[in-house]
Amino acid sequence: MDAETLLTTTRSVRRKLDLDRPVDPAVIEDCLRIAQQAPAAGGLLAAQRWVAVLDPELRAEVAAITRKAAHEVWQRYAHLADTSMFASARHLVDHLDRVPALVLPCMPGRPPASAAEQSSFYGSIYPAIWSFQLALRTRGLASSLCSYHLAGHEPDVARLLGIPEDVTQIGLIAVAHSTQREFSPAARPPVGEILSFDAWVASASLG
Repeated sequence: MDAETLLTTTRSVRRKLDLDRPVDPAVIEDCLRIAQQAPAAGGLLAAQRWVAVLDPELRAEVAAITRKAAHEVWQRYAHLADTSMFASARHLVDHLDRVPALVLPCMPGRPPASAAEQSSFYGSIYPAIWSFQLALRTRGLASSLCSYHLAGHEPDVARLLGIPEDVTQIGLIAVAHSTQREFSPAARPPVGEILSFDAWVASASLG
């Protein structure tokens, strides 16, 4: 597919993951090879670390931790979520143990305090995460990034997978083949509503 189609139709897939088809570890390696070309702050270019969980028993334990964390989050915030998006998220969490591959991107150290340093820290891994997801899409796979376990249960996953305490988990990417081949662009605000040139222009929603 051409680049514009890839960029405008790659969705966060939760309901259309093929839970019965294994994911080839070589595909994960190759997509990560591509993702390493994403931009990053110079000093953090080689800092990324990734953990791919393929073992069914380990996946089940990671899923259980994530499910516990998700329910804790939902008790506080579910009423604020879009109904369809919440149902989709719940479907993923309920079936996470069956997702063939769970990939955790990590950064050494803990998140810095200043906004500028946080921008470099997270900005040196999120472009690679998105490139990884795009590369997966070109190979017929789908993915969804979630971060429920980071709300109080990051140490539980760290202990399970042997991740050092001074390493920050950025999230958890569910990876599987997709049961749907074609996706369409999603509804988004017109560019004219979100873009201003040279000076901030208030919108109806932001003021």
